[in-house]
Amino acid sequence: MSNWLDEVKFDSNGLVPAIAQHHQTGRVLMVAWMNRQALQLTAEKNQSVYYSRSRQKLWHKGEESGHFQTVHEIRLDCDADVIILQIEQHGGIACHTGRESCFYRKLTPQGWEIVDAQLRDPTAIYGASAKVEAHDHGQTEQVDVLNYLGRLMQQRKTAEADSSYIASLYKKGLNKILEKVGEESVETIIAAKDYAVLASLENKHDLIYEVADLWFHSIVMLGYFDLDPQVVLDELARRQGLSGLIEKANRSQEA
Repeated sequence: MSNWLDEVKFDSNGLVPAIAQHHQTGRVLMVAWMNRQALQLTAEKNQSVYYSRSRQKLWHKGEESGHFQTVHEIRLDCDADVIILQIEQHGGIACHTGRESCFYRKLTPQGWEIVDAQLRDPTAIYGASAKVEAHDHGQTEQVDVLNYLGRLMQQRKTAEADSSYIASLYKKGLNKILEKVGEESVETIIAAKDYAVLASLENKHDLIYEVADLWFHSIVMLGYFDLDPQVVLDELARRQGLSGLIEKANRSQEA
């Protein structure tokens, strides 16, 4: 019986493109390259191993970020020159920019528009080694995160429960959502206490990460009631210029 690797048509450089696709939603998360050894290790480990053309070495996805990919299935196309990996993306981030997918830009009449929000700051993942790719042209990427999340909540409310984490929360109902808000509140408090005592860079990143989790699950909760996150910003804006005492007094009068 011939080696299954012999049936793969690697190019003149000994490489084959590999597409990583979410095994439940079908979303394409990234495209990378594999040589024969990377593909073999991927099959053996059930974790994605790629080949970096720039560094000329094997690259175990997640070795720096911790965002490993569990491989559920490996497929080969009809011409035997493209690999598709059905994967579970740990940490929910496949892209080095801190997004779920590397395909976060959509073509519009105005050009390429960034439509996916950063789930985490790359410097919190990679530290000082985080870099901006040449295709970003040195421009700061901006996306209205709150509007993006508001739209996302409405989309996920009607999605299948197994299609995403958010959809599964909505399927489980308000009590589960509130339970997560409570959990994240406690974890934020613990992270703040740790940072107050130790004040290390790692503790700082942990605190930021936990606050992001708390805000995120609070937005999920707002979405349950069809409330857009912007209403919270509007309320904060309304309070600008008011002292805490005046604000408390106003709330008492309104009550």
